[in-house]
Amino acid sequence: MLHANFTDHFLIAMPNMADPNFAGTLTYICDHGEQGALGVVVNRPIDLTLGRLFEQVGIELKDARLAEQPVYFGGPVQVERGFVLHRPVGSWNSTLSVNDRVGLTTSKDILEATGRGQGPAQLLVTLGYAGWGPGQLEDEIKQNAWLTVAADPDVIFDLPPQARLPAAMRLLGIDPAMLSEQAGHA
Repeated sequence: MLHANFTDHFLIAMPNMADPNFAGTLTYICDHGEQGALGVVVNRPIDLTLGRLFEQVGIELKDARLAEQPVYFGGPVQVERGFVLHRPVGSWNSTLSVNDRVGLTTSKDILEATGRGQGPAQLLVTLGYAGWGPGQLEDEIKQNAWLTVAADPDVIFDLPPQARLPAAMRLLGIDPAMLSEQAGHA
């Protein structure tokens, strides 16, 4: 796994995940390389709507349907900062292109455009992100903390939060009820 790259993959937390930040989570990896990995948890909504978040940052959000969408806990790093996972990628001031379909933006211009009805077609806003240092994610995968599978953006953008983790497991052909808390080693 020395040269593994999990960019544009889901991390499925195994049932024995001890870290409460990640127990029961589905994390989308936006960048992975020699410097480490960065992702956002995509199935843990918090008690904050986009409408309320936009009010807090002083931006009018005209779309009432969008205003009711939840904000998500993206991970334990920089929880005071917003991250917008979206498709299409578009051209915002500070965007990491995960691939040609999905981007992760941290600049306010994407929120301003969304408030005017000119933002990306689909978005998920998180507070915080998940980060791993060099080799850390690979070590956690070797220790059976995570399952990995190539991501399908439809799982993120087209399914309700509670359906995302089981859908990602099905991408691997796994029945969620069949996962054990015990890791096996030969």
